[in-house]
Amino acid sequence: MPEISKKKIPVPVGAYLRNYLKHHHREMRIGIEYRDLMGFSDSIALYDKKGKDTLWETCMYPHEWFNELQRGLIEVYALMKAGGDIGVMEHLYVDRIDNCLYGNTSPFRIRIVNRINDNFDYFYVKKADASRILGLELEHLLSPNRIHYLVYNDTLIEEHIAGVPGDAFLKLYQDHSDFNPIRLSKEFIKFNERCFIKLLGDMHSSNFVIQLTPDFEEVHYRIRAIDFDQQCYEGKKTVYLPQYYKQNNPYVELGMKYISVESMKQYQREERAMMINRMKAAKWPLVRLIEAMSRDPLAPEDHVRRLREELSEHYKSSRFERAETMGGLLRCSLMHLLSTTSFIRKNHL
Repeated sequence: MPEISKKKIPVPVGAYLRNYLKHHHREMRIGIEYRDLMGFSDSIALYDKKGKDTLWETCMYPHEWFNELQRGLIEVYALMKAGGDIGVMEHLYVDRIDNCLYGNTSPFRIRIVNRINDNFDYFYVKKADASRILGLELEHLLSPNRIHYLVYNDTLIEEHIAGVPGDAFLKLYQDHSDFNPIRLSKEFIKFNERCFIKLLGDMHSSNFVIQLTPDFEEVHYRIRAIDFDQQCYEGKKTVYLPQYYKQNNPYVELGMKYISVESMKQYQREERAMMINRMKAAKWPLVRLIEAMSRDPLAPEDHVRRLREELSEHYKSSRFERAETMGGLLRCSLMHLLSTTSFIRKNHL
């Protein structure tokens, strides 16, 4: 089982990362901040449809204050979804504000409802943490997924990522007639590869969801991370490999049963090639982001030192020995990916 700090210390957003966010329009002024939501007067436990405690609490606010919050939250939602056009949001209202009891950053989840058709959506208001912001941005740049988020001062606004929780997926879908263990195992291999290369940690089954898409006669699966607190933070390499978490053993066992070693290597090469394509498409934002990561401290020095040693041993490469920051280690990881891909070498890219 990978070793993870029991309580991760939030990493403040440094000046260089702040400049990156402003340059790429990730930071903008909003009317609601995290501290505004802390003024609830009471809360009640939130239970799911089966009566199980979700470990979230629904917050209650004084009437006048809630009206102010609602206006600000709908404006934030308009920025996320409609470029700030509040005119198309007049039929929306805030149905519920929930607070998470077990999260490192004690996030708030906002439930927005369309009063015309009762359709609903969620977004999150969290304390800004540099690790999480970097995880979101790297996911946007280096994964097949697009991520929408905003930062203002010490507040992070984050979209909801829909999907079936990884820890529940197999219980719900494994016995379905259209369940395809080969496709799911292939996606887990790619997910594992992607997390390790971009140093996203703590990807046990409670921290990712699975999205299903009908694809002709089969179902396509995509595994998406939903928690980014452990981006470039811990010092042990196994933290960044989902295959080592005991919660993910059912996915690992599926892969061992249905995927040959040759197929596994093929899927790993496919994901590496796709990551290189994404790196090429996002070259300058990625360069600027890694530069910010190299200048702003992200993790304790002993974490950097230990991860540097373990990655050097893993890759049998002296490249990592020169890295002095987590940003430097990520740069080395991506450069190693480029240098060891034969297609890229042959085509001089």
